[in-house]
Amino acid sequence: MLYPIAIFILAGLCEIGGGYLIWLWLRDDKPMWLGFVGGSILILYGIVATFQSFPTFGRVYAAYGGVFIVLSLLWAYWIDHEPPDKYDIIGGIVCLIGICIMVLPGRS
Repeated sequence: MLYPIAIFILAGLCEIGGGYLIWLWLRDDKPMWLGFVGGSILILYGIVATFQSFPTFGRVYAAYGGVFIVLSLLWAYWIDHEPPDKYDIIGGIVCLIGICIMVLPGRS
C-alpha cells in the first residue's frame, strides 16, 4: 500500500508544483523560465501517474482528484500561508473518505 500512496503524493506534488510555477510566471510577473520549468514538471506528472498500479485510467484519475484536493489545501497552508478553514477541512475529509471507498475494496 505504500507504493501507491507514494505515487499519489509524488504525482500530486508534480501537478500542483508545476501549475504553481506557471501561475507565478503568468500571474505574478516572475521570469519566463519558471513557466518552462513548471511545464516540464507537469509533463513529469503525466509520466509519474502511469506508474500507479490501478487497472484503469479513469479510476486512477478519479482517486487522484481527491488526493490533489487535500494536497492543494496543504500547499495553500505551507506555501501560500493560507490556513484551511473548517469547510476546507471537512471537504478534505470527505475527499479522503471517497478515495478510500474507491481504492480499498478488492475488485475482480
